[in-house]
Amino acid sequence: MALELIRLAGVPIAAPSANRFGRVSPTTAAHVRAELGNAVDVVLDGGPCRVGVESTIIEILPGGTVLLRPGGVTVDAIEAVLGRAIERIAPGPARASGMLPSHYAPAAEVEMLDAGALKARAAEHTSIGRRVGVLALTVEPPRGTLSLGHPRSVEELAHGLYGHLRAADEAGVDVVLIEAPAADGLGLAILDRVGKAAAPRPSAE
Repeated sequence: MALELIRLAGVPIAAPSANRFGRVSPTTAAHVRAELGNAVDVVLDGGPCRVGVESTIIEILPGGTVLLRPGGVTVDAIEAVLGRAIERIAPGPARASGMLPSHYAPAAEVEMLDAGALKARAAEHTSIGRRVGVLALTVEPPRGTLSLGHPRSVEELAHGLYGHLRAADEAGVDVVLIEAPAADGLGLAILDRVGKAAAPRPSAE
């Protein structure tokens, strides 16, 4: 659809992401409408995003290749094509989209935990009257919490991640607890996105 739009426009097109700065990325046309409302005249609906997280961004330099943002194309797949390793940590200031410390954030607080710590943390929040949403791969949501989803794989978690975060806000959840996946494949992208959603929010002042 994007290529057809460019062909029909007949002119170069430059465009930002279809979400407000720092907010959760949209993965459906309905998300775009909910986020932007009347700020846009037309939304082209090509169906839900197939992967669910944004693109992978790398920087190729004379001295090597640096990962700026993990994404839908895994680091292992890129390394297999390049025939060399990619540096996993990009030092210095943000040089690409999605590199700010806080990003992809819903209104609810977000915490990422290992499976073994999730139930105890949920109990801490519920004991003080907080409404807790849980997104977990391997553990059942504790009693008294709202299940935001129980994906069967890391791929399924990536596909639904942003939709689940939006659903948490719609449900009025105070805090979202997310079970951390392994730091490989798509899990690396999920850890990056959830880590940024969980980071301290910039001051509005």
